[in-house]
Amino acid sequence: MTIDDTSADAARAAAQRFRTTHERIREQVARMMVGQADVVEGVLTALFAGGHVLLEGVPGLGKTMLVRCLSRAVDLRFSRIQFTPDMMPADVQGTSVLVETAGGGHKLEFQEGPLIANLVLADEINRATPKTQSAMLEAMQERQISVGRRTIHLDEPYCVMATQNPIEQEGTYPLPEAQLDRFLMKLVVGYPTEQEYHAILERTTGDHDVEIDKVSNGPEIMGLRHVVRAVPVPDETQAYAVRLVMGTQPGSAYAPSVVGDYVALGSSPRGAQGLLLAGKVKALLAGRHAVATDDVRACARGVLRHRVLLNFQAQSDGVSADDVVNAVLETVKAPHAS
Repeated sequence: MTIDDTSADAARAAAQRFRTTHERIREQVARMMVGQADVVEGVLTALFAGGHVLLEGVPGLGKTMLVRCLSRAVDLRFSRIQFTPDMMPADVQGTSVLVETAGGGHKLEFQEGPLIANLVLADEINRATPKTQSAMLEAMQERQISVGRRTIHLDEPYCVMATQNPIEQEGTYPLPEAQLDRFLMKLVVGYPTEQEYHAILERTTGDHDVEIDKVSNGPEIMGLRHVVRAVPVPDETQAYAVRLVMGTQPGSAYAPSVVGDYVALGSSPRGAQGLLLAGKVKALLAGRHAVATDDVRACARGVLRHRVLLNFQAQSDGVSADDVVNAVLETVKAPHAS
């Protein structure tokens, strides 16, 4: 057997290990979650790709429960933050408090905040003030928090899964574009179907508690993240991801007319990075050994919708970010391999 054959066998074994672990976690989450298959897949994509995810939907659709179920299925340090407008950075980062020592004296001791975990559920994140949002931004981007002169590096894997209500405006603060850009994906949680309503009621109004087993852990997740990163991207797939991102930018040669009419700012290069990372997860799950343009296309709405900043004309005409991304997908064609 040649070296190339050995490498190919190792890659196939790693891909199979990824699919097996992904399926085990998905099955545990599905014990409690009914439906929402695309949302569950998106959340797992963010976890394995090393990104954060924003879940948007009206109250009661299971956003918080989904993240809780995931935390039970994966043996990671979990914390939950319920954001309110009066919350300060120290409430999420931690702070030094005066404690009494055994000898009757006193000393300053740092007490960690809920941001110091592996999997952080940020409930109603848009209720946090800009000052607290800045603390979240540092944790999400730099994987560290700064408290006074103290810098605390956060353990990997680190993933923020945030929720927000798209309707309620009172007591909320729109997330700044810089923070939105740090989310790998924004997933829209919709209403269940009629059949799913019945399944939800059967699982949640009875006397039986659903048990969720821990089927993975931090070191395994980190190892599988390396597997994701190792998936090759052909030149034509990378070119397609670049063109999709450029298609959201006003004035670009790839942008359809709707972008010029309704978009103030398009996606940053992080959008292209997100398309490829999410596409790598898609490729592994489909049993492909390289990312296809269809993988990138399938991830485009989740990766790009929160990176498109609409102007006032779009709001007036009822045009959404999804409408813009759909127009870009219809206009931008995948390049052919040479």
